[in-house]
Amino acid sequence: MCRLHRRVVAHIMAAGMLVAAAPASSQSYPSRPIRVIVPFSPGGSSDILARYLSPRLSDRLGQPVVVDNRPAGSGILGADIVAKSTPDGYTLLLVQAAHAANAQLFTRLPYDPVKDFAPITLVVSSPSGMFLHPSVPAKTVKEFIAYAIANRGKLNFASVGTGSTPHLNTELFSSMTGIQMTHVPYKGAGQFVTALVGNEVQFALANLVSTKPHWQAGRLRFIAHSGSKRLESLPDVPTIAESGVPGYEARGWLGYMAPKKTPRPIVDRLHKEITAVTNLPDVRQNFISQGSEVVVNTPEEFAKIIQADAEKWGAIGKRLGVKLD
Repeated sequence: MCRLHRRVVAHIMAAGMLVAAAPASSQSYPSRPIRVIVPFSPGGSSDILARYLSPRLSDRLGQPVVVDNRPAGSGILGADIVAKSTPDGYTLLLVQAAHAANAQLFTRLPYDPVKDFAPITLVVSSPSGMFLHPSVPAKTVKEFIAYAIANRGKLNFASVGTGSTPHLNTELFSSMTGIQMTHVPYKGAGQFVTALVGNEVQFALANLVSTKPHWQAGRLRFIAHSGSKRLESLPDVPTIAESGVPGYEARGWLGYMAPKKTPRPIVDRLHKEITAVTNLPDVRQNFISQGSEVVVNTPEEFAKIIQADAEKWGAIGKRLGVKLD
């Protein structure tokens, strides 16, 4: 065999070995526990969703799916851990809409919120509820706006951190209504809700899940939500837009991401299993009953949503003068 033929045969054999090795690697995944980092403290919407889905994912994947809370800096610490993790499918990020906004709002980030991650799928999208402490003498959005204008600068509003979804949603609402409130950021949803129930703050745009026991018991007044239409599970609760602030809409979302360069077969396997679990009838009904919409999609579709939200909230932040260090 001549030298050229030997070289061609060697290349063909090497290529065949690579092709054979790739499926074996993806087929053996996962072979050990998977860690899902939630970049916020326990009790918030991200944490609740991750802990609700993890046992079901464990059953399908055949390995434990462990939730690891890493709260700090508007989700930046947890996201940075995932961005710098080995792209092997064993460290995932449960991400919310604020992740996209961070791309434009923070002047310095240790990672790129868009380029340093591999989107897997969106899971749910949901509006924020507008909640008041019962000491505020308002039962509608219009009444609250009038009260806030009359008490300019005397009311506090809560968030789970500067640049977080509740913060940006409230800044947008304030800019559209001409009211002025003092921002009080908390380290997590548990402190956030406790502060609202305890009257440390009087207003919040917050997720419906972590606040549910309190508005159902009358400890918080739920007067509207930030979606574009009324919810199937809460038909008597109006939208903010129909309550006197036309054009206002702000929806949050939750989804899964992996580090960039995670092999596509692993992303596809995770997408398949997360989609299957999310589409279980009891899981879908649970999300709907909490005011959420199930929106599983492809990695490419999720990437477009992240990019679009980064541009949207970046523009809003710029207009409102929200720029963070």
